[in-house]
Amino acid sequence: MGISVNIHRHLQRLGTFLIGITATCALAEPIIPAAPQLAATSYILMDAETGQVLVAHNEHEQMPPASLTKLMTSYIAEREILEGRLELTDETLVSKKAWQMPGSRMFIEVGDLVTIEDLLRGVIIVSGNDASVALAEHIAGTEDLFAQLMNKYAENLGMINTHFSNASGLPPENGQEHYSSAYDLALLSQALIYDNAEFYPLYAERSFKYGPVSAQPNRNRLLGTNPDVDGLKTGHTEEAGYCLAASAERDGMRLISVVMGTRSEDARAQETQKLLTYGFRFFRTAEVHQGGESLHTMRIWGGATKELSLGLTDDLKLTIARGAEDMIRTELSIDSVIKAPVAAGDALGELIVYVDDKEVSRQPVVALKTVEQAGFFARIWDLILLFFTNLFSS
Repeated sequence: MGISVNIHRHLQRLGTFLIGITATCALAEPIIPAAPQLAATSYILMDAETGQVLVAHNEHEQMPPASLTKLMTSYIAEREILEGRLELTDETLVSKKAWQMPGSRMFIEVGDLVTIEDLLRGVIIVSGNDASVALAEHIAGTEDLFAQLMNKYAENLGMINTHFSNASGLPPENGQEHYSSAYDLALLSQALIYDNAEFYPLYAERSFKYGPVSAQPNRNRLLGTNPDVDGLKTGHTEEAGYCLAASAERDGMRLISVVMGTRSEDARAQETQKLLTYGFRFFRTAEVHQGGESLHTMRIWGGATKELSLGLTDDLKLTIARGAEDMIRTELSIDSVIKAPVAAGDALGELIVYVDDKEVSRQPVVALKTVEQAGFFARIWDLILLFFTNLFSS
């Protein structure tokens, strides 16, 4: 059995009020045009913080990812560094296989000793196939073993429509499978931005120079034309077409877009720009409640203290249409009787969030602090009080 507390929140950045009954507001629903239709085989637009999908077309279709594959190559290298198994200053000996890779290269030579930092830039900025193989061989011994590692990481990230067979994204040999989806690559981009935040600035660097070769530009054209864009990666093969995973931030909102199967470099930039413009113009990221904020205070029976504050573990944010702030309503459903002991983090109910009376989220409500049991006589007294409280309430 539970009790419900209905909370209407008027979101104006910091302004908040709570009332004990559901508030009904005669509000006009925001007018949002239909999402743009892109000249691309598949695409997605996601709010990076909330993971909510704003626009999608064939987003789960398995497609050749071309050099967007290298997002996983760099992700793994960054994880190796962050978890202490690799250093940016470590050097690796360039193999013949890495040196002879076709396509885009950072132009390392057989027998060169190259730092992990240079290889990482070679993968991220100039999309070097040679750098990708050199990194893979250094981390896993062979590219084949590294591909197994890539698939393990993909599984952990929930990339269910992804299978890698190499570190570069070049068309696989011997009938091997190599595919991903726009949605999966958005998940990977999200992980790069937040899990590996220390390295994310590399994806905004405009050029990279290694050895005697002139500085090579970053192939992500939006880095030079859209001030909001600060990453991530381009890709192209004849089979995959022109692809682009991009991220941009404006007014506290970060978006991720993935466009696959466009016809040209210009097209992938233009179609991505359409998605980002639409997302920023018509949506915003709203903070509903902060993690650790007290949403409700309950009587706790048999405890060393008499009251317990309840709230959320993490911040609760939603992607909503601009103008829909007043349509957010939350309902707090809590266990009617809470007895000590209670540990901080114990789930004791849930918060249900509605936008325009449509349920959009459910989150566990937890104890914000630990409450130990009271002494023996205090517990007996509370049990007597609880008995008569239940008796008279029934």
